Amino acid sequence: MKRRRSKAVLAAAVGAAVSMGVSVAVVAAPTAAAQPQSGPSARIIVGYRAGAAAAVSDTAAAQDAGRKSSRAQGKLLRRLSTGAALVEVADGSSVASVMAAYRSDPAVAYVEPDLVVQPLAAPNDTEYGKQWDLYEPTAGMNVPGAWDQTTGTGVTVAVIDTGYVAHSDLAGQVVAGYDFISDASNAKDGNGRDADPSDPGDSAGYFECFLQPSHSSSWHGTHVAGTIAAATNNGKGVAGIAFGAKVQPVRVLGRCGGATSDIADAITWASGGTVSGVPANRTPAKVINLSLGGQSSCLATYQNAINGAVSRGTTVVVAAGNSNADVSGFTPANCNNVVAVAASNRAGNRAFYSNFGAKIDVTAPGGETRRETDASGTTTTPENGILSTLNSGATTPAAETYKPYMGTSMAAPHVAGLVALMVAKKPALTPATVESLLKANTRPLPGTCTGGCGTGLVDATKTVQAVS
Repeated sequence: MKRRRSKAVLAAAVGAAVSMGVSVAVVAAPTAAAQPQSGPSARIIVGYRAGAAAAVSDTAAAQDAGRKSSRAQGKLLRRLSTGAALVEVADGSSVASVMAAYRSDPAVAYVEPDLVVQPLAAPNDTEYGKQWDLYEPTAGMNVPGAWDQTTGTGVTVAVIDTGYVAHSDLAGQVVAGYDFISDASNAKDGNGRDADPSDPGDSAGYFECFLQPSHSSSWHGTHVAGTIAAATNNGKGVAGIAFGAKVQPVRVLGRCGGATSDIADAITWASGGTVSGVPANRTPAKVINLSLGGQSSCLATYQNAINGAVSRGTTVVVAAGNSNADVSGFTPANCNNVVAVAASNRAGNRAFYSNFGAKIDVTAPGGETRRETDASGTTTTPENGILSTLNSGATTPAAETYKPYMGTSMAAPHVAGLVALMVAKKPALTPATVESLLKANTRPLPGTCTGGCGTGLVDATKTVQAVS
């Protein structure tokens, strides 16, 4: 795990570099993409109660179909293997009124549309087979089933983090952001605040940051952004959860972390608020991802900025932190009006590093690139991490790549991506309703969670379906 930095802590790109050598075959997993039948006629399925004449007699079922449709144009097509009747509702009849007529008949147990379903193949992204966190039935987030309903189009997600380093799997997904780091030395780009959120690298030498050892550049914000909105079905790399959405890089974390004052301004600006001396945000975000934190009670500065963002209709998603401790001691995850996210591993247990507690709202895949008993800083189980977009440079940008990280920093963008899917489907959703729907549509963790993991593991398909 990366060493925690004072002030604002990267909530976790732990266990970074690893060779991804062996390719994995991707098998299409059909998912029902249900649509009502269209055309000059529609079909419905009618189940009769035991003892009803139409339950056993095709003649009686055919007569019933005629009676319940206008001009007697409804007809029995055939009997299903389940015993139900397949009925065609002809042109000129209202399907809704015919179904209402069946429902009001005490001889009818149920009536439902004969939906047309289509296979939804897995995306052709070359690394998708390694993204267990999206699709595996045990502890994945059940994302593919949501894609036939929404992909996040029209929604901007602000990633308040280390900024963005160029990556071809994200190039078309990024809108203009801002660099809010006011300390030029911490920024490492030669100046203070400016309109360029590019990530020059956050590496630091020995004792340059509060007497801490040296560390390489993390490219943390780019990894987070890839989980949210990497281009999907483009024949390369990874798939993003809300690949129709846009990412807005907002830079607040430099070589020694980030200041609360800068982060609060970034939250305000990203959500469409006014920050003195900074141009207005032309594409305000409906979702903010904060994969950062520090050990403290909720500071009033954070709470005020978060309240302002929420009042403007922006949902704020925050990583719980990686200290295996109660989240109540870590900010801004312990603030009100946020969605606080804990991390789970591939088996569906609370990840060994993840914070926990009563203030956790939901849990999402955060992965484990090493076992708890393995030496800190090693990568022994890369296949169990969260794979996303990255850069190979140890200090300054070099070649683009894909690598697995672990942490609540990786769990939070899973939820931010899901929120983008939700808001794209129904733009009028308020942050309070978003949080309520997320919590109401989780499923129990298949493994164990000591200390409290919120309502459970987020389920993308179930949650999106609940957005009416």
